[in-house]
Amino acid sequence: MPLQLRRKTHESVVHIDRDSAPRIVAHGTEFLLEDLPVGTRVIYPNAPIKGLPNPEAAIRYALNHPHGCDPLHAQLEPGMRVTIAVDDISMPLPPMQTPDIRQTVLEILVDMLHGHGVDDVHIIIAVSLHRHMTESEMKRMSGERVFKDFYPDRYYNHDAEDESNLVELGKNRHGEPLRINRRAAESDLLIYVNLNFVPMNGGHKSVGVGLCDYESLRAHHEPHTIRASDSYMDPHGSELARKIARVGVLADEKLNVFHIETTLNNRMFKSDFDFLTKNEDDFSAMDRIKFEAMRFSVSKLPRKAKLLAHNQLRSNYELIAVHAGKTDPVHDKIIEKSMQQYVVPIEGQCDILICPIPELSPYNVNTNLNPLLVQVMALGYHFNMYRGKPLLKKGGVLILHHPCHDEFDHKFHPSYIEFFNRLLPESRDACYLRDKYEREFAANPSYISMYRRGNAYHGAHPFFMWYWGENGRAHVGKVIAAGAENAHVPARMGWERSDNLTEAIAMARSYMGRNAEITMLHQPVIAICDVT
Repeated sequence: MPLQLRRKTHESVVHIDRDSAPRIVAHGTEFLLEDLPVGTRVIYPNAPIKGLPNPEAAIRYALNHPHGCDPLHAQLEPGMRVTIAVDDISMPLPPMQTPDIRQTVLEILVDMLHGHGVDDVHIIIAVSLHRHMTESEMKRMSGERVFKDFYPDRYYNHDAEDESNLVELGKNRHGEPLRINRRAAESDLLIYVNLNFVPMNGGHKSVGVGLCDYESLRAHHEPHTIRASDSYMDPHGSELARKIARVGVLADEKLNVFHIETTLNNRMFKSDFDFLTKNEDDFSAMDRIKFEAMRFSVSKLPRKAKLLAHNQLRSNYELIAVHAGKTDPVHDKIIEKSMQQYVVPIEGQCDILICPIPELSPYNVNTNLNPLLVQVMALGYHFNMYRGKPLLKKGGVLILHHPCHDEFDHKFHPSYIEFFNRLLPESRDACYLRDKYEREFAANPSYISMYRRGNAYHGAHPFFMWYWGENGRAHVGKVIAAGAENAHVPARMGWERSDNLTEAIAMARSYMGRNAEITMLHQPVIAICDVT
């Protein structure tokens, strides 16, 4: 007999009405089938909004019909100096199949600039304190033609530690500085190409964060700001967004900035794998065969091979909106469209929230998910995927499902290793860590060298990742790491552990009561829970 599901509020929300029901649960690089208790609420992603039929035409229309300023072509003059800044590959997840939407925008821009006699053009990847993109990553994102014409002298990563190529635009009335890339600041026109994958990105964050230095970032990437953001995935409730806007206004006052923002649907997988986002009770016979074949094949691979296969996943996202012009009206339009794709209405909070953690985050593209990033995804991103009020009740239990391997990429995350092994045993207090150690890591010459000359995240970056979980830590009563393959990683994080999800649920019920309301965020999912 098939499972009977009671649908409530929204087609993306189901309640399990039988004794238990198997659901796909992300577990690092694998997808498992786990039984969930009767009454569990499962939140699935909305169906993808249909992509625009002609992305190139939509981009050209946006350039010719901008918000709050003249069309782009009317702002161009022969001999002017133009800089194009572009988001890095921290979004979307997984990376897009080619052509990346940034490639499409860049090719249109380059042709338009050339056609108007603008030859002094640089393309800067706005990495902020993220790692510098590799040559192959840059080529894949921009496409062969742009890469060949611009790399390496006119297509490069922003360097937040290159003192000779930074300039301070000023300080706002709160004393918060904004120092950004000199080439961008001294251009006649700065064009920013944004890919808006989650609502915390884009807008003033593009120039004010993507092209800034450590001191500028430190003013708002700090524990008190994160605690006051309710949530930072809801721009209207985010103290982080408000503070970034305060410095972003400086950029708009001092520079001629033309924003191009894009947003995508949530068609993460190609047709062969789109069953992973379905309600399991709607699986066809072929879906079940494909899932079992995938699960069997992956189970036979060694861990490194699993990670390699996972990092080769490419998404099937489609462009659903593009707007251009001045910062605020452009960003408002894009957020409005993004919320149409992501918002899932939810009635009531839960006592226990289950967050399976796939091997995906903005900070581990082409490598593994280390323990600090597991924390970011659970207490940062997944906890904050709401507006109105948190999905989890105050003092509730959050169950994350991940193996929690004690593995760090020495090339990409060297400062994370010291943070995890030296600092967390001393304290998990974010304010204490910021006051005592953040500047030490930021000024460490080895970390600066690996950031500038290699592909390492900045020395201060693990601190920001720890702060990113602050309002989650302040709100959640207990965290249980289900399926953790060791005891010391959860212990160092201040979490409990269990061998599997069933045991974790039993532990959570012992704290919250037998009748505790349970909700699971089905993974992979991009959803903003609108909780009433």
